Amino acid sequence: MFDMLIVFGTLILALILFATGKVRYDIVALIALLIVTITGIVNPVDAFLGFGHPAVITVAAVLILSKGLQNSGLIDILTRWVARVGDGEVRQVFSLTGIVAILSGFMNNIGALALMMPVAIRTARKSGRPPSYLLMPIAFGSLLGGMTTLIGTPPNIIIASYRAQSGGDPFLIFDFAYVGVGVAICGILFISFFGWRLIPSRQSPASKEELFAVRDYLTEVRVPENSKLAGKMIFDISTATEAEVVVVGLIRNTRKIVAPSVYETILENDILIIRADSKDLQTLLDATRLELVGKAEISEEMIGSDTVGIIEAIVKPDSPILDRTAYSANLRWIHGINLLAVAREGGRLRNRLNQIRFRPGDILLLQGKKDALQTALPKIGCLPLAERGLRIGGQKTILLALGIFGTALGISALGIMPVQITFSAAVVLMILTSIVSLRDAYDSVEWPIIILLGAMIPVGQALETSGGAALIAGSIVTGASIFPPEATLVLLLIITMFLSDLVNNAASAVLMAPIALGIAYDLGASIDPFLMAVAIGASCAFLTPIGHQSNTLVMGPGGYLFTDYWRMGAVLEVIIVIVSIPLLLLFWPMY
Repeated sequence: MFDMLIVFGTLILALILFATGKVRYDIVALIALLIVTITGIVNPVDAFLGFGHPAVITVAAVLILSKGLQNSGLIDILTRWVARVGDGEVRQVFSLTGIVAILSGFMNNIGALALMMPVAIRTARKSGRPPSYLLMPIAFGSLLGGMTTLIGTPPNIIIASYRAQSGGDPFLIFDFAYVGVGVAICGILFISFFGWRLIPSRQSPASKEELFAVRDYLTEVRVPENSKLAGKMIFDISTATEAEVVVVGLIRNTRKIVAPSVYETILENDILIIRADSKDLQTLLDATRLELVGKAEISEEMIGSDTVGIIEAIVKPDSPILDRTAYSANLRWIHGINLLAVAREGGRLRNRLNQIRFRPGDILLLQGKKDALQTALPKIGCLPLAERGLRIGGQKTILLALGIFGTALGISALGIMPVQITFSAAVVLMILTSIVSLRDAYDSVEWPIIILLGAMIPVGQALETSGGAALIAGSIVTGASIFPPEATLVLLLIITMFLSDLVNNAASAVLMAPIALGIAYDLGASIDPFLMAVAIGASCAFLTPIGHQSNTLVMGPGGYLFTDYWRMGAVLEVIIVIVSIPLLLLFWPMY
């Protein structure tokens, strides 16, 4: 009983921390693991066995294989095809949501969404509509697509492993399709014809120039003769004044230097193109005696060139720069990029840049050398919101990538070899054939998700071994005893849906799977429909922006408010319950 109380207390603490987001989810999972280990509920020898769990290995392999498919050029061809859809709202929503759902069935759904977000934004702007009517549909489409296969989302992999632990064979690749495909089709049709109309129209500017109005903050200043800054480096400007100034360009005689290095020497008569508001500009002029040239005729070429670019990027939910400022994140000194502006929930933030702490979904306007931007974005946990050029490796590369992935998929689908083995072998082959570099392989793994899974699996087992799962399952069965046994299936699905709206979907699956098993045992029923109900419910994070990273990613570019998600999400979840329960009972009978 004492062990059960500790487990319940730990889970309540974890759920509160998950829901509030004050502590990142992987750290919350480690805290929960340490509590149940230190209190003796989990043997210290077994504490970290979760990191070797087949579900963890499979998730890591899927993330790397997703990168391989992207590198081959196959995904770019598909996204370019979707970008050619017409101007009709229904056609645009259906095409974009459908392709995201299909991609999400076979690759990481965050990756699929990240590939299509620039296409959706460009499509919306080209049609003269706000991106809000497309971004939430494709985010929801990524969740719907994940329901359709074993590898579509981590909860499915977790559920498959629980079936194996219960003495049965693990679910195969396409076992989830029996219910998942029907749910996904109905969900996509609803979103395409009706759902998008329920999304509030959040007006956001049509282009990054209108959104950020960078030129309003760009000014030319000249370095006069005998200036105390002459002969010093650009870096020294920060020590000469407290003004927040970003040097985005330099004109020396007729030569233009775009995004100059902080170690560039300042010479007399140089003209510096700086980004500063009026207050900081005056502070700079007073402290350095630089001469104001003016704001006139600052063209795009003066802050960008063939080698220097300006790009919009969105901050990911697991970005290392979260809750840090541009200064504390060392964007300029370590990564060589300038932060020009920040937008949040569709509007530009007017605060001083070095006082803005980054949040998930923030849009950053960054300037830097193009190769520096390409290298820096993955390191700082940001995704570009501009369409990237096609990386087509040629038909041979595409066929090779498809061959490797398809073979692994086929072997797993036939049950010849476990999915964690076949997909790990596919990863090795993609690395050996140079489809994925070793660096790409490590960079493409979302380590916070791996930590979350590895830590929460033993916590979920503690819920089961302590008797907590059986107690909750018995309470659910007793509460629904006046109704037919199928009512417990509905109740389990709804509870899992609600939990997934508040916490990470993988954590929801880990916590609810033992309860599902307990319900099945109490009813003397098959475990399959109950495990599948948890798999469906864990992917239904449609009510809030915090339930899934896909929802968080589109919040900033779409200008959504927290309460916007339930408008379409609540109806969608009702539809999913109505569609999924008959399919579960048809393909996975209770008795």
